[in-house]
Amino acid sequence: MPTYAYACTQCDHRFDAVQSFADAALTECPECGGVLRKQYGSVGVTFNGSGFYRTDSRASSSGAAAGAGGSTSTSSKSEASSSPAPSGS
Repeated sequence: MPTYAYACTQCDHRFDAVQSFADAALTECPECGGVLRKQYGSVGVTFNGSGFYRTDSRASSSGAAAGAGGSTSTSSKSEASSSPAPSGS
């Protein structure tokens, strides 16, 4: 379940609350009863693995002269490495 950060608009009390996506946002400060607002910060997501890096979609330095053909070679490369060919047994 995600953790949401809240801050009171009246007393500036700050706290974190673990809530489900389906739960309604908190509206009342537990310290003074004032109005709460959600705090939005950086997202704690890390993408690892092939296909998530900016340089993965670029053509190699030797294929850069190919122009539009570079994107075709990139897609065929990913198709070839996605799964091994079935054996004839």
